[in-house]
Amino acid sequence: MIVAGCDIGSTTGKVVIMKDGEISGTSLIPSTTVCEQTARMSMDIALKEAGLTLENIEYCVGTGYGRVNIPFATKNITEISCHGKGAHWVNNNIRTVIDIGGQDCKVIRVDDTGTVKDFVMNDKCAAGTGRFLETMCKILHINIGDLGPLSLDGKEILEVSSQCSVFAEAEIVSLMAEKKSKANICAGINNSVANRLVSMLYRVGVEEQVIISGGVSKNVGVVKMIEDKIGRKLATSPAVDPQLFGAVGAALFAKRALERQKK
Repeated sequence: MIVAGCDIGSTTGKVVIMKDGEISGTSLIPSTTVCEQTARMSMDIALKEAGLTLENIEYCVGTGYGRVNIPFATKNITEISCHGKGAHWVNNNIRTVIDIGGQDCKVIRVDDTGTVKDFVMNDKCAAGTGRFLETMCKILHINIGDLGPLSLDGKEILEVSSQCSVFAEAEIVSLMAEKKSKANICAGINNSVANRLVSMLYRVGVEEQVIISGGVSKNVGVVKMIEDKIGRKLATSPAVDPQLFGAVGAALFAKRALERQKK
């Protein structure tokens, strides 16, 4: 039984191929301006890693921002369900998932089967999203991968608005004009994101183990600040890249749908 999950987001395209319930191929690439092209490129890379062709895929579930534009998807499922299912599959003790996408962020609560029980979503403002962090890094002239380590070097957490990305950008420019250190500014940026996410966490309820899904999971500054605020360590995923959780969940839904179809 060979299935695939294809997660096309606003910033990255991901594919996970599963053979008999085990991951056999993956891909993670920057998104192009055309969702269909991103999907095809992502799938080609994953297929090559798995040693398969598209004809070998028996069922594919699409998810993410561009899910309706995946030409080879058999079915589409929301990223909320897929991230919850994927994170739970990686660690079945997970009950709370923080998903930080390029254009929105969500906190998802799942049950002991990985089924979504509740969620809260921020999609009215870019503040707290991956795109917001990328924009802040461009203003600071630093690489996105340096934002986390730099923030941990900060001696002071500077105040940065967590309510509006436009105001936050103006604040960063102002802080730079005041010759504030980049480390302290980075600490302020990550703290503003952590504050927003923790507020969402408490709205949906913190249960059992908590894990971050998406690229911001690799930002050690945001992770540490969340941990400090909620008083517990976040779960990690050494075996599966957290950016692949949505694609993993989509592949699991594909597997279940194929099993039902064969019955």
